[in-house]
Amino acid sequence: MWWSDKLTELQVSLGAPEMAARGVAYFIGAFVVAFISLNLALLLIWITRKVVSRIQDRIGPNRSGPYGLFQTVADALKLMSKENITPTSADPISFYLAPILTVFGVILSLAVFAFAPGFTGADLNVGVLYLVALGSIGIMAALMAGWSSNNKYALLAGFRVVAQLLSYEIPMVLAMLAPVLLVGSMSLNTITEAQALNIGSIFNLGLGWHIFVLPGAFLIYFIAALAEGEQTPFDLLEAESELIAGFHIEYSGMQFAMFFLAQFLNTFFLGAIAVMLFLGGWQGPGVNLPYVGALLGLVYFLAKSFLMYVVVQWIRGTFPRVRIDQMMSFAWKVLVPLVLGLILWQMIAMKLPVSVPIQYGLVLLGNLVVVGVVLNVLDGYFKREQIRSKRMFDPHSLIGTMAPVSQAGD
Repeated sequence: MWWSDKLTELQVSLGAPEMAARGVAYFIGAFVVAFISLNLALLLIWITRKVVSRIQDRIGPNRSGPYGLFQTVADALKLMSKENITPTSADPISFYLAPILTVFGVILSLAVFAFAPGFTGADLNVGVLYLVALGSIGIMAALMAGWSSNNKYALLAGFRVVAQLLSYEIPMVLAMLAPVLLVGSMSLNTITEAQALNIGSIFNLGLGWHIFVLPGAFLIYFIAALAEGEQTPFDLLEAESELIAGFHIEYSGMQFAMFFLAQFLNTFFLGAIAVMLFLGGWQGPGVNLPYVGALLGLVYFLAKSFLMYVVVQWIRGTFPRVRIDQMMSFAWKVLVPLVLGLILWQMIAMKLPVSVPIQYGLVLLGNLVVVGVVLNVLDGYFKREQIRSKRMFDPHSLIGTMAPVSQAGD
């Protein structure tokens, strides 16, 4: 993109061959993005601890460094110094590859992100499809970790991961199809550019976000992204109190940390994808201004992405986790039928021989119906949970029948 072209031109002007200069530019770009993303996890963990602690009326990390910023660094150094223990009966190749594939699958998604005007790693015309394909790497890595550990608990947890992630990937992918149909392109840069809101031909407000037309698709994507990121209330896959960490129970040290590194980054990147598809991406007031437009676009993109991450952590500190049967039932009986009907309605509405505003109005109507149905289902679930007893059954046959201790020996 723009930055790589400028860097290549600079090297060529200094006498470097064009092919070598372009290769160096691409390498520098990939290194910077990978370095920033790996260190981004430290900031995300700190944000998670601070947000959840405030919700639970706690202070959170506040000793190591200003505002506790160095606490995550200390934890990372501790994990790096710990011994990596490999079970004697584990399959070594799959066991070692699983955490690496988990992190690589997440970082590779940055290649098509539209960070700002002119700052995109690779503006692929199938960028959305590329992101969908990368989602299978994390699922495969989790199953590899569970199987290669030669531990029945890890294997069963790996199967549970595959069941949940594959189930919620279907409504998430179909929800991602809604803005693709609206724009007519799978390029994330093109989808972001289509969310401008120009006043005449001079100033761009950048507020033509797809969420105003596709609120139902956004809601379905957001719920499915919570499950794909293994976040509350869909975090039963790694519930320490119930499953003792799940599919990565046999991992330790830095290998164990790599799974959580991928989880935090994946949660942030899923929010960033929602920003690009539904919340305008880098669009905002003044992004078409010379010189400062690209910087403003980057600020808008990061601000929206971090806001999405804070909302996810807000949900994490608020809602209890759901049972596995409730989780799967909600995916297959609610989200999948709704998103299939929504996409079908959108395709029909956009093919009607009417003006574009009327088409958009019909699409919005279908999305509002989906929002109403999802909220109604969730409201019914919350009401049922409020009146549910903590016991699975009330032992009426035992109440009042226990004999006093003094009569026990009679």
